[in-house]
Amino acid sequence: MAALIILVIAASFLSDRFLTPANLLNILRQVAIVGILAIGMTFVILTRGIDLSVGSILGLSVVIYAGLLETHSMAIAIPLGLLVAMAAGLVNGLGVASAGIPPFIMTLGMLSFARGLAFLYTGGTPIPILNEAFYDLGNDYLFGIPIPSLILLAILAVSAIILSLTAFGRSVYAIGSNEEAARLSGVPVRLYKIIVYVIAGGVSGLAGLVYASQLSIGTPIAGQGYELDAIAAVVVGGTSLFGGKGSVGGTFLGTLIIGVLANILNLTGVDPYVQQLFKGALIVVAVYFMSRSGRS
Repeated sequence: MAALIILVIAASFLSDRFLTPANLLNILRQVAIVGILAIGMTFVILTRGIDLSVGSILGLSVVIYAGLLETHSMAIAIPLGLLVAMAAGLVNGLGVASAGIPPFIMTLGMLSFARGLAFLYTGGTPIPILNEAFYDLGNDYLFGIPIPSLILLAILAVSAIILSLTAFGRSVYAIGSNEEAARLSGVPVRLYKIIVYVIAGGVSGLAGLVYASQLSIGTPIAGQGYELDAIAAVVVGGTSLFGGKGSVGGTFLGTLIIGVLANILNLTGVDPYVQQLFKGALIVVAVYFMSRSGRS
């Protein structure tokens, strides 16, 4: 929180446009997709896992939404797109928890597999989305707040309740802290690890929903590199890559820190390539201080 406050104060001095309502709402809209992905990633990392496929699952869900909306209503397209994303997460979970494949390898394979499916589905050609109600979902406002931001906040609230107030949430932390001890205490470790990957897949589908509705096009390259942004938000938000420590609230703050940093760099005219240097430095600094805090 302190880092975000310091960044906001610095940004307000660097640009007089930063604290305008329009710009602040723009930041909330811009961080929605990565923020949603990062919340799902938090569940996985808390169990000492990793999911490199969330960006590709997002891309797969985007083309599914676009393809189905050509001939079907939103009531059919949205649930089916989410089911495909959750199915991809289920495959990840089964590979990691049941087959014993390391999370890095399993989700790296799904990264390529889901992206390949997206290209096969579209033939490499983007699919336009002409549904106006679907477009409004990603670009309209409710109570003066962008709808994508409200979707992010809703997912954040539900996830925070699950992790802090349910037996499943406490078990997720237990698995990440000491998997063998959790198993001996009666936690169904395999089942819960499968569930967290299904959650990550489903949340990726929701992020794909926001992406598709904002751009009104289903492109198979949607979400490329987003998995790295999601991991960055989780790490900057204080969740340990070694599992068992962190929160979705911290992930939300990490998403805002990265979003505010990108916004102020844009407002001050910093070259986009240089912005990548700032993001990389931010991640390294965050991990450094996290490791020092762990040792102390």
